[in-house]
Amino acid sequence: MYGLGILRGLGVVFKHFWDTYTDDLKWLGRRYYNPEALAVRQGPKAAGIFTVQYPEERLVTPEEFRFIPFLVYEHNADGTQEDRCTSCGICPKVCPPQCIWIERTNDPKTGRPVPQPKQFFIDIDICMNCGLCAEYCPFDAIKMDHDFELASFDRTTKHIFDKERLSRPVEYYASIRPVNYAREEAARAEEAAKKAARAKK
Repeated sequence: MYGLGILRGLGVVFKHFWDTYTDDLKWLGRRYYNPEALAVRQGPKAAGIFTVQYPEERLVTPEEFRFIPFLVYEHNADGTQEDRCTSCGICPKVCPPQCIWIERTNDPKTGRPVPQPKQFFIDIDICMNCGLCAEYCPFDAIKMDHDFELASFDRTTKHIFDKERLSRPVEYYASIRPVNYAREEAARAEEAAKKAARAKK
């Protein structure tokens, strides 16, 4: 009433404005583009404005952050690459916006399907980054990426990712999601040990 709410709001704005300059003096002009100062600005002891000066300053990406999916491949002993994907078709079925297309590989002699994709497409303009494809994949072949800087002026071609652009080595997945990778590898090793034990019986 009588404009007191507006005055209180302006008071908060003025306090942040004033604290920004006093905090800048405290950091001796090193308040921005400084990892230590950025950590303080993003913490509970922040004073003044705490806007991140992107792209020069960047927040640490959480491990569970998810953007568009990517395909995982492994390196064989002979130097070749082996896709984990078997083109089973589960990910296109569970995808809510239907942005995944898979073309299966067929044996040229027999015509029978081969468990690897010939083509794999994802339209990143349609993808809603829900992660259902990665969650339902029975082969851990599709994972969610951390790379979100994908803007371009040509959405008709550059925003439809093919198999070559989607494929990443398993080491990349281990680097962006180390905890998940370690847990999956432990489960994989446990399953392999159970199979070995059953084979001995």
